[in-house]
Amino acid sequence: MTKTFNINNIVRKSVAALKPYSSARDEYVSDGSTMIFLDANENPFDNGVNRYPDPYQRSLKALLAKQKGASEENMLLGNGSDEVLDLIYRAFCEPNQDNVITLPPTYGMYKVLAGINAVENREVLLTTDFEPDVPAILDKVDKQTKLIFICSPNNPTGNSFKRESMEKLLESFHGLVVIDEAYIDFSKQESFLSSLKKYPNLVVTQTLSKAYGLAGIRLGICYASEEIISILNKIKPPYNVNQLTQQKALQRILNEDAVQQEVVQILEERYNLEQALQNLDFVEKIYPSDANFVLTKVDNADKRYHQLLEKQVVVRNRSTQPLCENTLRFTVGTPAENKALIAILKQL
Repeated sequence: MTKTFNINNIVRKSVAALKPYSSARDEYVSDGSTMIFLDANENPFDNGVNRYPDPYQRSLKALLAKQKGASEENMLLGNGSDEVLDLIYRAFCEPNQDNVITLPPTYGMYKVLAGINAVENREVLLTTDFEPDVPAILDKVDKQTKLIFICSPNNPTGNSFKRESMEKLLESFHGLVVIDEAYIDFSKQESFLSSLKKYPNLVVTQTLSKAYGLAGIRLGICYASEEIISILNKIKPPYNVNQLTQQKALQRILNEDAVQQEVVQILEERYNLEQALQNLDFVEKIYPSDANFVLTKVDNADKRYHQLLEKQVVVRNRSTQPLCENTLRFTVGTPAENKALIAILKQL
């Protein structure tokens, strides 16, 4: 399949024909020399953010490319992963005509974005051991299926999916397979970034919200072929990543050692939390996690959730999700927060 994949067969005709907006910073890119900028109708008085930001975030992409072993041409940055996902919908899914496939229990925004973009969302439940049901997924595919969304490590279950399952979908499906790797920095599994050249229909999304600790600045990253990225660049807002976000992201990414130290500590604390949960009478199952959280099956999730709230601890009750009856999701906190949580759990 991948040898015959043609992006022109799945891009929306209106998007393919679109002439993108050209901003002032598209038409002239500074070469670093001192210039008098009178082209963008900006306020001329310098306050640090009076100028428009680089619409293509070149400095940030160059640094990410170096760290991730990817090419800048294979990268799109967005206002959080949610904007990136929305752009993918708008570029490839014709409203009221096309469909996508999602794999509940999974990240809820895939379904919300399908509704916003008037695209049918076909759900195929994960198996009871939280793995993609590949035959059932392929059975749901028809000519109007444009996207398959895979979250690995998966939210809310925490596990990484078997690589062979994801590769089977990439090889068998004629649309785009979007692999959401928001939690990949906590996983032992290798990122699919190394497979971009092998699979032209592969899209990988990552974020600075989790391991990098930058949820507040909203920065998501899309990695894909140059052809896919060029299509997404046509429809993205011209200055979708603001100057302050770009500056903060650069500072944090440059501090790679600190990020890695925090990841190591989170993994240590995740292990401590899992060990403590195993000794609680009301805990029925602890699901294996490759993320910065632990999904736990308890005797009565509603009761335990409210007991924790009374103790000023907020966790996530995931019982409304398919296959997740009576489950609580515990995000791994600081050592002090984990110690406090474990002490409270022992009192329940």
